[in-house]
Amino acid sequence: MTPPPHGRGGGHGGGGALGRRAYASLLAAAVVALALLCLFYGAAFAPSIRSAHSRLPVRRLGFRARAAGALPVPAGLALSSIPVCDARHSELIPCLDRALHYRLRLRLNLSLMEHYERHCPPAPRRLNCLVPPPDGYQVPIRWPRSRDEVWKANIPHPHLAAEKSDQRWMIVNGDKINFPGGGTHFHTGADKYIVHLAQMLNFPNGKLNNRGNVRNVLDVGCGVASFGAYLLSHDVLAMSLAPNDVHENQIQFALERGIPATLGVLGTRRLPYPSRSFEMAHCSRCRIDWLQRNGILLLEVDRVLRPGGYFVYSSPEAYALDPHNRKIWTQMSGLARRMCWRVASKKNQTVIWAKPLTNGCYMRREPGTLPPMCERDDDPDAAWNVPMKACLTPYSKRANKVKGSELLPWPLRLTAPPPRLEELGISSNNFSEDNEIWHSRVTQYWKHMKSEIQKNSFRNVMDMSANLGGFAASLRNKDVWVMNVVPFTESGKLKVIYDRGLMGTIHNWCESFSTYPRTYDLLHAWLLLSEIEKQGCSLEDLLIEMDRILRPHGYAIIRDKAAVLNYIKKLLSALRWDDWTFEVKPKKDALSSDDERVLIVRKKLWNQTLQDL
Repeated sequence: MTPPPHGRGGGHGGGGALGRRAYASLLAAAVVALALLCLFYGAAFAPSIRSAHSRLPVRRLGFRARAAGALPVPAGLALSSIPVCDARHSELIPCLDRALHYRLRLRLNLSLMEHYERHCPPAPRRLNCLVPPPDGYQVPIRWPRSRDEVWKANIPHPHLAAEKSDQRWMIVNGDKINFPGGGTHFHTGADKYIVHLAQMLNFPNGKLNNRGNVRNVLDVGCGVASFGAYLLSHDVLAMSLAPNDVHENQIQFALERGIPATLGVLGTRRLPYPSRSFEMAHCSRCRIDWLQRNGILLLEVDRVLRPGGYFVYSSPEAYALDPHNRKIWTQMSGLARRMCWRVASKKNQTVIWAKPLTNGCYMRREPGTLPPMCERDDDPDAAWNVPMKACLTPYSKRANKVKGSELLPWPLRLTAPPPRLEELGISSNNFSEDNEIWHSRVTQYWKHMKSEIQKNSFRNVMDMSANLGGFAASLRNKDVWVMNVVPFTESGKLKVIYDRGLMGTIHNWCESFSTYPRTYDLLHAWLLLSEIEKQGCSLEDLLIEMDRILRPHGYAIIRDKAAVLNYIKKLLSALRWDDWTFEVKPKKDALSSDDERVLIVRKKLWNQTLQDL
């Protein structure tokens, strides 16, 4: 704005008054201009980048504009910075943020563990900022050393070591935390405990994998996941599950160690896994009331167990002789019997139940027996935000007829067409072709990164849109584990992934993932970001979430449309993903389009003042 011209004479009040009015007008105009300038640029310093994004050329690239009335900018503009979250958010898990639950005044039933379930912030309450590492953070110790030791500065919560010192969970040793392999129930070590379980079931050679017939295990209330850590030498893959409860950092320790683990709870919603996913479930002093609500939690375990699957229960109720524990044992034994579970073995402090192979026992139950059978229209594979049901899931006609899962022993099942493939309408030939394509793609990815990575650069890997698990299957000979994330719109594919002996979960990428910051070394996203835009969700929010999950010096492989990658490249500096980048047009295959490109980026290590380390 320009001030009004000064008069040359005349007028009421004379020239001095007119000058004062002109000066006041000029000052007011300057204040207004400054306010507009602050409003326009202030988003760069706010805890959200939404306003800043409205200045990006999103319409030119075909993406949804961030705000109405976006101002035109030069085509080459890149966002130079994204706000950094306050240091108190260094361990932020947006959908498991109980402080936010309190501020939103959510009415959650604590007795049903609803406060440990996912409750994501509405869009205006999201902290769209980069989550900083804690003071003194170091690049994590590499696998396999990380199984036994991690940097204390990376997870500065040694109180768990003091609390569990008599159980040998973990020990503080200078600037490191050591994990001697103990647990609440297995003080002498998880390795000996696992051999004991194998012997209880008469499995050959003290190996819990039973010649490859036990591959996927669900460990509920897992602590720091030492049980899962020592199962790896048995070629058994455990999904170690625990909430961020009073031992709130147990899963964070597990992931820092390089052990497959995830945050979750047996509360009111089904676990995000399809039916018949695990050969074994394990509870060692997991502090779960299995009798509550007509046994609904044990029935949820039954849903995800395969035909003939085992439930390993190590708890005082299984052996203590006092009246209180005897009462619980009597009630739990009765519930298991009505569920048609049989005692496969009981010794010392552990009992192992086995699930039936067929529907025969279910059909022989007396009318009115509780728990009831689930209704015919219930989909046992529906598992994203689906309430648990206190009912027994019968087998399909095919599963009942074959008296088992039909799965080959591991590792043969990894590449053999899974029996449930036909439920998705996918042929065996298409499945085999998918395997070949992903083997070729992964080979090319590693060639592109060869000059930058070492043999142990990766341990925790996430495939963010896993399809049939071909990416993970192609990493079979590398010392990694893969969290295969299947979008909730394609949830049926997850049962194929589990039938291959892999692991994964269902998720909606319009929301934050249930993991701690800095927990994965490598993220792989195939056509995910363009799909997110189709759903009307924020591409920028997803990139910030990927940054939260990714470890410093970690890599992201993004395979998507050229327009998407061009847009992402404008954000690399702001995300601090420009430590090393590589872009290539990949060889065309049966799964790709002409417009696909591959962008590989590496995240920098920086501190809370945005200084590179």
